[in-house]
Amino acid sequence: MINARLKKSYPGAKDSRAFTLDVAFEAAKGVTVLFGPSGSGKTLTLDCIAGFVRPTDGRILLDDALLYDGPTGVHLPPQARRCGYVFQNYALFPHMTLRENLEFAVTRGGNVERHKRVSEMLDRFQLGDVAGRAPHELSGGQKQRGSIARALLADPKLLLLDEPAQGLDAVLRQELYSVLRGVQDNFARPILLVTHDVEEAIELGDRMHVFRDGRIVQSGAPRDVFDAPASPDIARQLGIYNLIEAEIVALDPGRNTSRLRVGDFEIAGTYYPGHLKGDRVTLCAHPTQVSVTARNGSPRANQIAMELEHVVEGAQRARLLFEGGFRAEIARAEWEAIERAEHFAIEIQPSSLRLLKG
Repeated sequence: MINARLKKSYPGAKDSRAFTLDVAFEAAKGVTVLFGPSGSGKTLTLDCIAGFVRPTDGRILLDDALLYDGPTGVHLPPQARRCGYVFQNYALFPHMTLRENLEFAVTRGGNVERHKRVSEMLDRFQLGDVAGRAPHELSGGQKQRGSIARALLADPKLLLLDEPAQGLDAVLRQELYSVLRGVQDNFARPILLVTHDVEEAIELGDRMHVFRDGRIVQSGAPRDVFDAPASPDIARQLGIYNLIEAEIVALDPGRNTSRLRVGDFEIAGTYYPGHLKGDRVTLCAHPTQVSVTARNGSPRANQIAMELEHVVEGAQRARLLFEGGFRAEIARAEWEAIERAEHFAIEIQPSSLRLLKG
């Protein structure tokens, strides 16, 4: 178990603004995702836990070991923390072969035992054939797997992964995900994974914390967070929702319904407790929850007229971009049935419209 309460402040300089990291969280075995945009404090959190950055205040406890404590001045050096760190740039020593890089991490046992452990790890990560190569002779995927293998050979109590799939193409990314799932299954200790990639968070995470401006603004299982963002800002940060500004024009709690004005159009919604007629609200809808129809003239009831700007056709689905950045994702067969139309309308089922707070 890692229990971290961190505060780290940087005063603003001439060409930069002040920044304060102020977060608190726990993580047990499994993958805990630290999700957010660049500059939100994710990597700084890892650096504080690993001991590369000294916090301004707080406390870091790994199992029964106190790594940092502000009030008492405890600040263990990185080599004493039992944290395996996989950096964005892999950080393999350029003057060593891959095998030598891995051997460097094994500090216990004799030469025979060390050689055996390294060979087993090379085989496990499918790196035996390239063990004698220097880092510059390896592919991005091989470097990343080698970096993870080296971190595990040090027998860490905690594994820290900073954007592990950055720079990898789609095929290598999936290979890396497979490797990390294997690590997750066999490494019965906490793993902290920094990412700003939605797919990666859902694919690998057991729990996630959403970072924004040095704070954790939402926590939960990745799917729960993505299905129910806590605010418009978080929905924008996740980047997977259409945000809809609306006015409530009618509410019927008995029927669990409402009427919403969106621009010049009215659509159906559910009943929104705590709100009154005339309230302005922000709703969100996932692109896969949007229906698209061809229209001639005015749209029908519960539809919103929109001008189509761009289409990306995939093998199974079509992604449609409308005016104002509104997006829909529909089956390719549905798109082919309406693609010759000049004008379109979108429709969203009331149950698919999620009310956002704030």
